[in-house]
Amino acid sequence: MARVRRIEKDVDGTPSRKAEHLRINLEQDVSGKGVTSGFEAFRFRHCALPEIDLDEVATDCEVFGRRLRAPVLISSMTGGAPEAREINRRLALVAQQSGLAMGLGSGRALLEHPNLLPTFDVRAIAPDSLLFANLGAVQLNRRYGAAECSKIVELLQADALILHLNPLQEALQPEGDTIFRGLLSKIAAVCKAVDFPIVVKEVGWGLSSDVVSALFDAGVSAVDIAGAGGTSWSEVERYRLCEPWRVRVAAAFASWGIPTAEALITAREAAPSHTIFASGGIRDGNDVAKAIALGADLVGIAAPFLKAAAEGNDAGNQCAREIIETLRIAMFCLGARTLADLRSGSHLYPIQR
Repeated sequence: MARVRRIEKDVDGTPSRKAEHLRINLEQDVSGKGVTSGFEAFRFRHCALPEIDLDEVATDCEVFGRRLRAPVLISSMTGGAPEAREINRRLALVAQQSGLAMGLGSGRALLEHPNLLPTFDVRAIAPDSLLFANLGAVQLNRRYGAAECSKIVELLQADALILHLNPLQEALQPEGDTIFRGLLSKIAAVCKAVDFPIVVKEVGWGLSSDVVSALFDAGVSAVDIAGAGGTSWSEVERYRLCEPWRVRVAAAFASWGIPTAEALITAREAAPSHTIFASGGIRDGNDVAKAIALGADLVGIAAPFLKAAAEGNDAGNQCAREIIETLRIAMFCLGARTLADLRSGSHLYPIQR
């Protein structure tokens, strides 16, 4: 696997968190410890007589006016560092060729340093893809508002904006921003002021049902529950820390969070008619199928795509092909011709422990 060169300083002389995060994700074990996505607690009820042909199975869907070949989002990962440019270009090529959605890394660096646009800008490579810009929601409690959100979307020619919630990550960073009071009203104000969809997501510790309800009441178009069980950003931050006591504090949260399957089930119960994305520890097409069966409209995958993109274009395309084909065959073996069939049937059952 290609290694990412560590960059000690970014354009304004401060430590380059973007480059460090990218390097750590590629080189270290940053998965949550003692917590799983929860999908392993469910099994599909195999149908030996599906009464459909494999060729009939349709994995396509529509989200925010864009047609996708499969309900898969290459989740927001990077941007703002020189290494990120090639990674994002490769991921965008996969999204375009495979008909998937794609999210970009946080655009705060782009707002502060417009010269970083080439590390984010992929619209020319993925003209038909559903593309999400991204910004830390906590920035709304600083100097950012609807104008800055609109600027990010305009610069990147994105279809929608993700506002990410990461209180634990911010609390663990020595340079973190933990001013979260009153943030819900700021999110509501942005939703009211802009004419593009706003999605709010966690970064890997899950959205509880009460937060999901509050966000939809505030006017968001979708939520990504982004549960625990995959990459743990407390583990990522642990590798950045130098003081032993800070390292131990970060390690104490290695098992923190709501498992993805649990967060998805409770979110769907809280918001039965709203758009819900699921991510967090989803590794293959069977996980995608389980997430759809539990109520997800779109399923986000990060680490497998990041590692494949670091290897090259072909690896990224093979990763997408594997996920989509596994999903398609799973649907065939359940007798589910469409994603609606997959959601509506009693295909999934909990394993008795």
